[in-house]
Amino acid sequence: MFRTILPFLVILPPLAYNLLALRCGHRYFRRTSTLPDHTPPVTIIKPVKGMDGESFENFASFCCQEYPVFQIIFAVADENDPVLPVIRRLMAVYPEITIDLVVDDRKYGPNYKVCNLMNAYPLARHDLIIVCDSDIRVGPEYLRNVCSHFADPAVGLVSSLYRSSHVHGWTTALEALGFTTEMVPNVMVARSLEGLTFALGASMAVRREALEGIGGFSSLVEYLADDYQLGNKVHLAGWRLELSDHVVESMMKEESFREVFSRQLRWCRTMRVSRPGGYAGSGIVQPFPLALLALLVSGFTLPGVAAALLLYLVRGGVAIIYSCCYLGDRLLPGRLWLLPLRDFIAFTTWFLSFFGNRVSWRGHRYRVLPGGRMVDLEKPG
Repeated sequence: MFRTILPFLVILPPLAYNLLALRCGHRYFRRTSTLPDHTPPVTIIKPVKGMDGESFENFASFCCQEYPVFQIIFAVADENDPVLPVIRRLMAVYPEITIDLVVDDRKYGPNYKVCNLMNAYPLARHDLIIVCDSDIRVGPEYLRNVCSHFADPAVGLVSSLYRSSHVHGWTTALEALGFTTEMVPNVMVARSLEGLTFALGASMAVRREALEGIGGFSSLVEYLADDYQLGNKVHLAGWRLELSDHVVESMMKEESFREVFSRQLRWCRTMRVSRPGGYAGSGIVQPFPLALLALLVSGFTLPGVAAALLLYLVRGGVAIIYSCCYLGDRLLPGRLWLLPLRDFIAFTTWFLSFFGNRVSWRGHRYRVLPGGRMVDLEKPG
């Protein structure tokens, strides 16, 4: 009897976690939300390096906002960056939008994205600051939705969930599935169990008062996970963090499996040093190794097969609900066959993240230190 039950006990943690993620997602996405009509002036800072997928269209989506007063600042370090003609074209196409361009290569620490933010910040005209990645595309109601949360004076920062609906082959589909089946469900569970204590880097809106209260962008320049640090520092300073109802789109470009895997490993090592306890504990809810373990402890007999199938039936069902009902990314059910491979890669990068502290980011090599700080390995001295 015990050998019959054992495989089902093995899969219990990931099975329970998937059901919990479903419940938390249902409570968030099915809630009734009435946001106030609050439209304070806002500055959007976009640190940019190189070309992303459909860069002009991504940038243009921020120029088409149904919002009264906003400013966009593009921050670029290299005067020969190929993205500069795209930005100048944007400025010509949308002359009615306040768009500023900063080209400044000054460095203040190893996080060069944050250096761009520091160089752009003196030009920010307004007291709401949005930091948004260069590969993000938004709908026309994005600013109205994000900024409405700041009607509550206790709110210091607002993040946005993100998805990728447009993928190029199976390699980018694997990464996009990670948003749908891991990132967003994990955020839903964290929000329900402990509240938001971190930010999501795709889109972060912060009050100037909260930002300057933690030391400004300079307080982030030594860290790899600047998004996590920004949210966590604002949280620890006593402000409340919220999620926007507007899901932004991360526009992917065609990449090799090696590039995708390297980025996944960087993200894992980033989270390991940022939240070491919680990250290590997340191993007990990894579905792929525990489905395999259920098969092993049963000797590949019927109970083990049944347990593994049960786990993946539930996991697949939860993934489809998140994809079709919550995020609307159109990835599933058509790519459901990739889910076990996605879970295998997730476990592999989770496991490898404990063996090494070096990452690649935007053409640079770094060593990540305990606590999340990093050292540029290519910088002289």
